[in-house]
This record gives sequence, C-alpha cells and structure tokens, in this order.
Amino acid sequence: MGCIPNVVGFLSQFMTDSASPRSYSPFKKLLSYLKPHWLRVSIGIVALFVVNGIGVYLPLLIKKMVDSLQLSFDLTDIQFDVLLLIVLATIMWAIRMASRVLIFGAGRQVEFDLKQKIFDHLLTLDPAYFAVHTPGDLINRATSDVDSIRRLVGFVILSAANTTFAYAFTLPVMLSIDTPLTLMSIAVYPFLMLIVKFFSQKLRDQQGAVQSSLSNLSDLIQEDMSGVALIKIYAQEANERKAFGVLNDKLLDANVTLARTQNTLFPFLGGIASISLLVLLNLGSRAIADGSITVGDFVALLLYVEKLIFPTAILGFTITAYQRGIVSLDRIEAILSEKPSIADTENTDHSSTKITGAIKASGLNLSYPDTEKPALKDVAFSIQPGEMIAIVGPVGSGKTTLANCIPRLLDVDPDQIYIDGQDVTTLPLSELRSAIAYVPQDSFLFSASIKNNIRYSDPVASLSQVEDSAREAKIHEEILNFPKRYETPVGERGITLSGGQRQRSSLARALMTHAPILILDDALASVDNQTATYILEKLTKQEPKKTVIFISHQLSAASIADQILVMDEGSIVQSGRHEHLIAKPGLYQKLWNQQQLEAKLSN
Repeated sequence: MGCIPNVVGFLSQFMTDSASPRSYSPFKKLLSYLKPHWLRVSIGIVALFVVNGIGVYLPLLIKKMVDSLQLSFDLTDIQFDVLLLIVLATIMWAIRMASRVLIFGAGRQVEFDLKQKIFDHLLTLDPAYFAVHTPGDLINRATSDVDSIRRLVGFVILSAANTTFAYAFTLPVMLSIDTPLTLMSIAVYPFLMLIVKFFSQKLRDQQGAVQSSLSNLSDLIQEDMSGVALIKIYAQEANERKAFGVLNDKLLDANVTLARTQNTLFPFLGGIASISLLVLLNLGSRAIADGSITVGDFVALLLYVEKLIFPTAILGFTITAYQRGIVSLDRIEAILSEKPSIADTENTDHSSTKITGAIKASGLNLSYPDTEKPALKDVAFSIQPGEMIAIVGPVGSGKTTLANCIPRLLDVDPDQIYIDGQDVTTLPLSELRSAIAYVPQDSFLFSASIKNNIRYSDPVASLSQVEDSAREAKIHEEILNFPKRYETPVGERGITLSGGQRQRSSLARALMTHAPILILDDALASVDNQTATYILEKLTKQEPKKTVIFISHQLSAASIADQILVMDEGSIVQSGRHEHLIAKPGLYQKLWNQQQLEAKLSN
C-alpha cells in the first residue's frame, strides 16, 4: 500500500491545481477509497514492478544476441537466448494481464463501495436537501461521476505505476549503455511535462462543464418522464422537445470542446515523444560508425526509447481520466460531506420507552430560511393518547408545517414539542418516527404492486394483513375490481390509480405500521366527505386507539374530532369541539358557513 501515494504523487506533481479551494486532500480521499482493497492494488503494482523489470532485461538479451551474431553468424549460439526470450515475454504478458485484472478489479470494487455509500448517505439527509438538489443531478453523480472515479483508481493508477517503473528501470540502463545518446534522446521529455501542466486546468474546467451539462439533461429527462401526462394534457411536446434540444446542444458543445482539446493534446504528446526516436536514429548511426557503441547497444537503445514512448504518449489519456476523476471526486464529496441538520445527538435518550401517543406543544416557533415571516408563532396545544384532533384553517396557515414538526421532518428547538412528556429532540429519530404513521398531502406510491405498496413498512406481511388495512382505508372493494387485484402494478408514482385511490392506498400503508400516532395531512382531500367521515369514524373505534391528527379543509369530516385546532398565519386562533366553535363568531364559524353555502350552491 505504501507505493500507492508515490504513484498518485507522480501525477499530482503535474496535474494538481494548488489554487483549487478544497477542504480535503484528493489523494488522501482516494487512498481512503482504496484502503479496503489495498492488498489487491499492492499485488497489482508489484506485478507491474516485475513486468517492467523483465521488460528492461529483454532488450539486454536482444543486445547480446545481436552482438553474438555480429561476431559469428551462427544461429545455434543464440538458440537458448531465443527460447529464454520467448519464455520471459510469455511470463511478462501473463503478469501484465494479472496486474490489469487486479488494479481494474479494485476500481470496480471502489465503484461498488461508492454507490452504496452515496445511497446510504442520501437516506440520512433531510427532505429539504432534496428540494434543492434535483434527482437528475444526484442520479448523474451516483452513476457517471462514480464511473469516473473507477477509471481514476483503475486506469490512472495502472498508467502512473507503469510510467514510474518504466522510467525508473529503463533510464539507468540506457545511461549505462551511452550517457550522451540517452540524454539527447530524452531531452524533449521535459517539454512534455510543461505541456501537461498547461493543459491540465483547461481539461478540468471542460470536464466540469460536461458533467454539469449531463446533470441538467438528466434532470429534464427525469422530470419529463414523471410529468408526461401533464405534457400531453397541455400539448407541450414541441416545447419539451425544444428544451431538450437546447440542453442536448449544450452537452454536445461541451463534449466537442473537450474532444477538441484532447485531440490536440494527445497527438502532440505522441509526436514529441517520437522525436526522441528520430534523434536516436540520427545520432546512434553516427556513434556506430565511430565505434563508440555496438550494433547491439544501438538496438537496445532503440527498444528502450520505444518502451518509453508509449507511457509518455499515453499521458494525455491519463490526464483526461485524472481530471475527470478529480472533478467527479469534488461532486461526490459535495454529497458525502453534507450533514443532516436533524440527527441524534449526545443528548439523545436511548433508553427504550413505549410511546402511548400523548403530544404537547409549548411556545412552538419556527421560521423557514430566507423568510422574515415566521411559519409558526407561539403554538401551544395538548393531546391525550387516543384522541382525534382536527387541524383546520386557510391555505398557508401553517397546518402542514406543524404536522412536519412532530416527527421532526423540520428541525425544532428543544423544549417545544413533547411526546409522552419527553422532548422530541431527545428521542432517537428511529424510535420517534417508528411511533408515527404519517400520510402527507402528496400520496406517493412506488412502482410496485399495490400489495407491496401497502405492506411497505413490513415487506413480509401476509395478504390477510394487507387486506385488513385496505378495509380500514375503504379501498379493499375497489382493489378486488383491479385486473390482478392486490398484485396489480400501480405504475410510476401510482399513475394508474385515481387521486382518491392513491390517498386511501397511502392510508392503508400507514395503518399497516400499527403506530400509536397517525398524522393525516389533508390525506383524504380527494375522497368525498361521506367516505372521509366513515374512515375517520372507523379510526376512532380501533383498539388500541391511535392518537389521530387530521389536517383537512373538509370541516364536515373534521367535525367528529375530539378537539379542533383552528390555525391562521402560523398561530392557533381557536380551539375546542365543533359544536362550541360553530356557536361563537370567529374564523371557524366563517369557514363553516362558507362551506355550507358552497355545498348548497353546488346542489
């Protein structure tokens, strides 16, 4: 493992940007990726060491054979050397193949580890993170960028190790044969390093532009595939084609710009490297004529120079893979360095206690970033275990924000929300959220069967358990009419179901958890009042009773609640039972009268 830093350092001398603002060392980070696979990489590099050692000996063997033939053209004198040459060349080929398998295999392992690490880390991040970072960009980072890292720890290490050993073994032997000829033949190589340094930052910037354009295109594809029904409803296919064309053109331009730079650099490097061969041919032939070197020496020098041309010329490909890998490393580390704002802390109480469902808020305040107006202002309420609480109010009054605070989907300050008398900020997140079944406004369903969607919290639950939850959500009879009943695929995000069916399927999924607290955030908005009231009444008769928080604009359904909280502009302005609230002037009475009038007008 100790030779890996030297190999990577070989490239860093020419290709790192000292001005690049990073909070981490790319090479230390790469070493951390490789650490679990150090044995495989080390054996691969040792194999390259052996290959280059044999590779240096072969021209010396050919030199001996040529000089022998010069003295006496008798093929029997070199039969053993020819056989040895064939055997060594075969061994060298086998070891080189083994080194490629080992090092490229380590790259594949790093790719696998990184994908798993990124996915695991994404699951720890807050929902707010995904509101800022688009799915297309995250998918691109977890696929294309990880693939670039694979090439970085595979091809780049292989190339760098091979180049390092080629120079380390070959140059001393060349110098021992003829120092002036060697120095003249490799005199152009320092110019190669200058060219590499010159193109390095340009390649990095251009590779960054390619990755960014690819992310933007991935975003559009992902978004359009999810909203294809809306595109067709509004007949916007032409506009979406145009938008895709614009982004595709940007990606093409970025790739063409990068390819133009690569196609300028690679032949240039190869051409300059080949100059060394021309220099040696010119000066070497004179040296033979002068008698300062033998024909065997000249042949050996030619073979050695040719041996150096390939690893030197391939520097262009190595730089590209390196720069692309470093750009991708930055993009991946941007994800992995992100810390969840809501997490267990040293104050978390891990002593196991059974949650019964008592909820209390006291002086709850919350503001969203970059907004002056608070979302919640001095909210206070108390809910007993097994009670059904309805939260009503105008759009934007803070109902959903309040619901998100209870399972800590939004971060709240200590001493503001308590469950069973314990501050939610001290409860382990896994314990808190497993005690709360939450059905949000957006009834998200996975692209699976309706059975697997309902039993998502318990993948091995029996069909009878799934059916029981479906009956409670009043969706069972409709599922029986589906083509494959509970095995019916629901399509992407439940697209094959109606809005009401998606909501009731989501409710059935929540009921499968048997959590003591159930939060319904306008989760029955697409269900008629009669059905919504029936479902809520069934919930009140469940044993053991759940604490139900029901957010709704359907006041007739909310009227059966044990307590109603009326919110406006982030505050609870009224609270009490339906019959008390309707009897006194206030926001609830106004909303009730308005809904009753709308109902009469619609009849």
